[in-house]
Amino acid sequence: MKQELLANNEQTQYILKKPSLFNVIMHNDNETTMDFVVTVLMNIYCMTQRDAETTMMKIHNEGSAIVGQYYRDIAETKILLTVNLAKKHNFPLQLTIKEA
Repeated sequence: MKQELLANNEQTQYILKKPSLFNVIMHNDNETTMDFVVTVLMNIYCMTQRDAETTMMKIHNEGSAIVGQYYRDIAETKILLTVNLAKKHNFPLQLTIKEA
């Protein structure tokens, strides 16, 4: 994407870079219930019940899974919402963010 700007009869070019995407990764633990994880995946990460159950099983069996890919500010907001909800229900659910 290029944007051109004329300044003092000189042509200056600015190249606008598209923002990076970030993966939100949910990690398995031995205390957070499977039902809670499915509920979070459906309500915060907008998954269907089937996709949420499949993702929850991947987290359970493999230790972690990508639950969404977003621009950084959206990813951080979703992580904050998830962690706060987990704390409210006394679950130690952990998430990380990694550039895609």
